[in-house]
Amino acid sequence: MPVEDHDPFEDRFAAALRQAGGTFESHRLDLAARAETRGRKLRRRRAAVVGGVAGVALVGLGAALVLPGVRADDGRRQSVADRPSTPSAPSASPTRPAPVSADDLVRTLERLLPKGQFSDEDGRGTGDEPTPYARVVYDDGKGKAAVAVAVDRVQPGSSQAFGATTCPDKVFVPYDACATSKLADGSALMVLQGYEYPDRRVDTKLWTAELVTPKGQHISVQEWNAPAEKDASVSRARPPLSPEQLKALVSAREWRAVADAIPADPRVPTTEPSRPQGVPGGSVSSTLATLLPKGVKVVSKGVADPGFGYVVLDDGKGASMVQVNVQPDMRDVAGDLFGSGSKTLPDGTKVATHQGLGEKGGRGVVMWTVDTMRADGRRVVISSFNSGAQNTPATRPAPALTLKQMEAIATSAKWFGRG
Repeated sequence: MPVEDHDPFEDRFAAALRQAGGTFESHRLDLAARAETRGRKLRRRRAAVVGGVAGVALVGLGAALVLPGVRADDGRRQSVADRPSTPSAPSASPTRPAPVSADDLVRTLERLLPKGQFSDEDGRGTGDEPTPYARVVYDDGKGKAAVAVAVDRVQPGSSQAFGATTCPDKVFVPYDACATSKLADGSALMVLQGYEYPDRRVDTKLWTAELVTPKGQHISVQEWNAPAEKDASVSRARPPLSPEQLKALVSAREWRAVADAIPADPRVPTTEPSRPQGVPGGSVSSTLATLLPKGVKVVSKGVADPGFGYVVLDDGKGASMVQVNVQPDMRDVAGDLFGSGSKTLPDGTKVATHQGLGEKGGRGVVMWTVDTMRADGRRVVISSFNSGAQNTPATRPAPALTLKQMEAIATSAKWFGRG
């Protein structure tokens, strides 16, 4: 996915994952083709250079997010019933409702679900960091299934609010069905019927409902056809709630009251960060299409976005995806991105190349990357694959573009309004 901007909301979920030791993973809806690629703060930028290809975050995450279970000191997952009692919650302020406890969140989830048996309850209240959630294993008599809800707030009208309720691009996130709608009160809703594993190596289904209200209340509900999202055998053919039932659950007024009870986070900006200038015309995908060598056919391309784009090519030898990130001043991480194996062109542009295996599960997929940075810090990263998507099997031995062709594209003056 594009190397996105510092997002306090995502920081809070990442912190929860680290705290829980991986009981649940955070699977953000893939906003890749729509995300804004603003420069990271140094702390986040340095995090981006850890791993296979330095500084390039790859497209193709799973579906929506859910929070991890709470862990006991010995590493075991604690249930709500097992946790020791806590001091009385502080009273509500004149402008904010009283805090909602983890127990209350779990009870609310169980009350809103159809009649059934419950076990393995987990939760976190609004007074605890990083975010409130409830999770249960639910059995309606047809097999156990994990069901979870997470609640937070986003800035109304922001790119994050838009992306959370927009169906992802199937190039990055495989799914069976996705529908979006507007509720009578103006809330945006998305229901996605997808899979836990993008490469379908295990047939664990993951169905998600995402709701964002005009006030910025954000509710995410997830359900699986297994008692856990990973490392658990499929227990039923499909998750227990139908799309209509998911819609009803995520739309329940009780969750909005929970969102209102979350203490304000001073780290969250009160205004939407300015959109980067990006490429002329505002579309990386369109600019990329104009720079391709002759003889290759573009069979699909990403939506208009000034920081990230992709095309899927077919030169008669099989589909091949090419994606590009365009970023503003990244000089503060130049040393991490361009090591001894890189080169510097006469105009001061640094160039580094990487060849390796794909990282999204597609069988036999390889990824070739050319990373470039102008003398003023502007960065263009291009990656090419020997498949039409990272999570599908290879369609050819090597990507359609050579490293030389990729370097010519990445160093083109067209990315910055020249040429």
